[in-house]
Amino acid sequence: MMKNVSIVLIALAGLVASSDAFSTFMGSSLRTSVPTTNAGNGDGMTMKLYDWKRRDADESAINDVESFEFTLDNLRPAPGSRKSRTRKGRGIAAGQGATCGFGMRGQKSRSGRPTRPGFEGGQTPLYRRLPKFTGRPMGPGHSKKQYNIIKLDQLNNVDSGSVCNFESLFTAGSVTKSKYDTHKIVVGKDDFTAKDITVQAHAFTKTARTAIEDAGGKCELLKPSTGEVIVETVEA
Repeated sequence: MMKNVSIVLIALAGLVASSDAFSTFMGSSLRTSVPTTNAGNGDGMTMKLYDWKRRDADESAINDVESFEFTLDNLRPAPGSRKSRTRKGRGIAAGQGATCGFGMRGQKSRSGRPTRPGFEGGQTPLYRRLPKFTGRPMGPGHSKKQYNIIKLDQLNNVDSGSVCNFESLFTAGSVTKSKYDTHKIVVGKDDFTAKDITVQAHAFTKTARTAIEDAGGKCELLKPSTGEVIVETVEA
């Protein structure tokens, strides 16, 4: 009986010794199998590189920032920042296989845009829930007319009895170049001092029209398409 117990104890001691040796061997092999790179700052830290050419390259000269000069032909991305693109639709083993991450069926798995902009799954969307301002069209299908603003104080240097428009003001240096083709006369900060002038523009504010006409001037509307003066018909 004692002989059998001793045999069992010896076998267990052998197993323990073999397991310790195996763990020591595996630990050393794992430590030696981790790929290291010299792209760090020399602090012993390792970094995973996806480019095997970059992983095996000697980059000790690049890490010496005091004596290495970077030029356009030796610039390269940081280690690990550039990964190969995901190749979709190349089988189930590729990670993004047959359906490429879009699922089996349904609206969002079809080609093209699944829903229109602003769609909220059938409920009333935000642009329809918000209150609207009376007289100001808002929402899809509506646009605001953009004008180049000309202020009344920019017309003060116009000679009395002459006709002025954006072209004449631009030539005289009173206004700068415009982003829009249509021009609108508005009231400026300074006082309007021009007398007896004819102003041609595509739009006038009520206050600007009143100021021009009170000073003996005249306002002429222009067609946005051709730029011709719109003749106002006087009813008999």
